[in-house]
Amino acid sequence: MAVSEANNGRGELRILENLDELRTDLADYIAELSEAAVKERGAFAIALSGGSLIDLMGKLCEAPYNKTVDWAKWHIFWADERVVAKNHSDSNYKLAKDGLLSKVPIVPGHVHSINDSVSAEEAADDYMFVIRQLVKTRMVNVADISDCPKFDLILLGMGPDGHIASLFPNHSALDETDEWVTFIIDSPKPPPERITFTLLVINSASNVAMVVTGESKAEAVHLAVDNIGPDCPSLPARLVHPTEGKLVWFLDKQAASKLDGLQFSD
Repeated sequence: MAVSEANNGRGELRILENLDELRTDLADYIAELSEAAVKERGAFAIALSGGSLIDLMGKLCEAPYNKTVDWAKWHIFWADERVVAKNHSDSNYKLAKDGLLSKVPIVPGHVHSINDSVSAEEAADDYMFVIRQLVKTRMVNVADISDCPKFDLILLGMGPDGHIASLFPNHSALDETDEWVTFIIDSPKPPPERITFTLLVINSASNVAMVVTGESKAEAVHLAVDNIGPDCPSLPARLVHPTEGKLVWFLDKQAASKLDGLQFSD
C-alpha cells in the first residue's frame, strides 16, 4: 500500500506499508532520476547523508538496478560529513562505501569525499572549491535563480529533533546565506566537527528526497509537514523548500502515523 499526495505545499508524500516497500520505491525513484539526468546532460550528481539512509538505498545493489543504472555517470557527494578519518566508524563516507559504493561499478574518481586531514573549516572550504570546479564543467548543474550548484538529487534523513544533514535546530549554521558548504564544531550529536550543505544549496536542488522511518520520528514529521499554524517550532526540515525543484517525502507508516488527514488506499 502506498499513498502519494500533495500536503499543504510541503511536497509529495509517499507512505509505504513497510521498509521493504520503501526500499523498492526509493530505488525506483533514484533510478528514474538517474536515467533522466544522464539522458539530459550526461551525468547524475547525487548527494548523500548518513544514518539509515544507505541501508534504505540497498535495493540499488540488487537486480535489476545493479545492471540497468548507468553507474559510470554518477558523481557522488555528501550533503554532510563528519570530520573524521575515512575509515572511522562515524564516517558517512565509510557507511556509503561499505553499504553501497563498493557493491556497484561507480568510477572511483567520481566519488567526491571531503579532505579528512584538515580542520572542519578548511574541509568545508575545500569541499566548496571541489564543487565549484565541477559546476564550471557542468558535471554539477547550476541553478538559474541562486547561481548555486543544482544537484540532480539530494537525499536527506531527519532526526527526531527535525535536523537534516548537519543543520540542527536553533544552530547558527541555519542562518548561512552566502556559502554553499559550512562547518560546525559544536554538533549536539557526536562527533562535534562536521561539514554540511547549507539550506541555500539544499533548496537549489532539482530534487530533494526526505527519507524518514520509525515511530520515533513521527512527531518531527508532523511538525515538519503539517500546516499547524504560527506556533510551529522552527524545525530545520520545515525549511526545505526547493526553489526550482521538487520535494518528496518517503515515509513508512510509523513515521507517518501523526500526520493530519491521511487517506490510505489499497
